[in-house]
Amino acid sequence: MDLCVTIKGVSFLLQTAMGILGNTVVLLAYTHIVYSESKLLPVDMILCHLAFVNLMLLLVRCIPQTMTVFGLRDLFNDPGCKVVIYAYRISRALSVCVTCMLSVFQAVTIAPAGPCLSRLKLATPSLVLPSFAGLWLLNMAICIAAPLFSMAPRNGTVPAFTLNLSFCHVDFRDSLSYVINGVALSIRDFAFVALMVGSSGYILLLLHRHSRNVRGIRRSHGGGAETRAAKTVLTLVVLYVVFFGIDNVIWIYMLTVPKVSPVVADMKIFFSSCYASLSPFFIISSNKKVKAKIVCSAEQEIPSSDTQESSEK
Repeated sequence: MDLCVTIKGVSFLLQTAMGILGNTVVLLAYTHIVYSESKLLPVDMILCHLAFVNLMLLLVRCIPQTMTVFGLRDLFNDPGCKVVIYAYRISRALSVCVTCMLSVFQAVTIAPAGPCLSRLKLATPSLVLPSFAGLWLLNMAICIAAPLFSMAPRNGTVPAFTLNLSFCHVDFRDSLSYVINGVALSIRDFAFVALMVGSSGYILLLLHRHSRNVRGIRRSHGGGAETRAAKTVLTLVVLYVVFFGIDNVIWIYMLTVPKVSPVVADMKIFFSSCYASLSPFFIISSNKKVKAKIVCSAEQEIPSSDTQESSEK
């Protein structure tokens, strides 16, 4: 195994292991919160859902990619490729949509109350679950083309206008379907990113006013907690936009060439999965509820271990 393959394999392995661990910890922490408090706040529901779709992305995309890098072949047949590629496309799409939803929800939450906005603030918590259902249905419909063109690799050959995902191929047959699919996905992503950036810009404006105003934004009603939540959202948005930009620069290049180099495809996979791998650690470090549950669980483990050692002695 040459040095390039080793570096690539270790990079995907670390990314996959860290991401699965981080997102699993976030989901377990929120499960504990639901068990102890019987409910989740709307922003926590969105963060929990974000961790779920990011975990799903890592499981169906990065694990097969890592196995392929280390030399495993023929992981899936044609039906298996269709399921895996469809699940990956949906989870990737939901990652940007849920992050956008988080940004919009936080902007509405910390916005100064007005005649119309007050009603929206009251209605927003009840719209979280229907919004989840709507986003799933929307992206399941948009991504339906992916399984139609997905197949297992054929004798190591990669036809023109094919996305080479190592363990599966997405063969679009001709340049028209290849470009139309790419443009449709890009329009969806850019629309949600534009909404995400716009709402995040509004949050920044409100935080700037908050810093200049002694009374702050709803300070007497817990504005400090809202400000911390807003900063967490902004961090996640900036993280997503950075990796989204790198991912789409590579994606636009891939749309302009009939045959994509495996190195370029691997770079796109790595950067498109970085957000799913890193975001849970920002959630853990900035969310007091999640951090408290993790610390509490760790403290409970230490005494139990000490007790066991004492009994053995």
